Amino acid sequence: MSDNAPADLSLVIPCFNESEVLPLLRQRLEESLGTTGIRWEVIFVDDGSSDCTVELLSAMNAKDPRFKVVTFSRNFGHQAAVNAGFHFAKGKAVAVMDADLQDPPELLMACLQKLAEGFDVVYAVRRKRKEHFLKRVSYDLFYRLLHCISEVEIPLDAGDFCVVSDRVVAALLKMPERNIFMRGMRAWVGFKQFGMEYERPARAAGETKYPIKKLLRLATDGVFDFSTVPLRLATYLGLMGVMLTTGIGIFIVLWRVIGFEFMGHTTEDLPGWAGGMCLMGFVSAVQFIMLGIMGEYIGRIYSEVKQRPRWVIQSTLGLAEKTNL
Repeated sequence: MSDNAPADLSLVIPCFNESEVLPLLRQRLEESLGTTGIRWEVIFVDDGSSDCTVELLSAMNAKDPRFKVVTFSRNFGHQAAVNAGFHFAKGKAVAVMDADLQDPPELLMACLQKLAEGFDVVYAVRRKRKEHFLKRVSYDLFYRLLHCISEVEIPLDAGDFCVVSDRVVAALLKMPERNIFMRGMRAWVGFKQFGMEYERPARAAGETKYPIKKLLRLATDGVFDFSTVPLRLATYLGLMGVMLTTGIGIFIVLWRVIGFEFMGHTTEDLPGWAGGMCLMGFVSAVQFIMLGIMGEYIGRIYSEVKQRPRWVIQSTLGLAEKTNL
């Protein structure tokens, strides 16, 4: 591919300490894309790796200029790396996949075929995961919760692995939020979308770069960025609290006025401080929960208002543009 010719496919791959899998990844990419006859480029976005990932990517670029590299100044997160890749991608179609080969590059041509049929977004749906039980259950619960409360229809079991048209990329780049949840943003822009099922294999090499802490952060971004249902909980819980308190109050008044026995006791036997304390504890717990939920939204507003760059680029290889956004 000549330097000035636009690519048919730009493939964005975020990397964080992926030195163990990069040789196999390069082999699989060359085997799956090298014989297709299309013009392609791969944009690796190094997200602050501390191993020799950057050196390996530099060597790949030196040998084949179709492998291009964006290096962040530090770790800004997987979603920021995906978004940065979109800013550099110039292809007629843009794909996103992880470096660990749990997203098979052999599916890319089938996704491109769907784009040729008139779809603008082809996302991969994980039919089966080869991961430990707890992680599978956690993902299942998260996607179903998000599907229920989100204000846009986010497909079940669909990750970041996708191929989208250039007009979808243009729409995504107009979204300036700092807390990025790419699969939700992809659903929000609309257009004609298609879900392609695949069996998600085990990681090819190395260790997962999404520990529980990062998974929880991604989950909260998905919930609080694409749903206001948690805020409505304050109203629902408040109404429930009013009804519960009213019912208890009516019961206590009748118990004292009539003087009947309840569970073998009258109001003279039990002054009621224990019940009062339990009720106060319940109300306090609800208040703290709602303060935490409001804090999540306020924190996101604070992050957006500051307008800090979503990433800082240290260097690029094979790419003329150098932008911090």
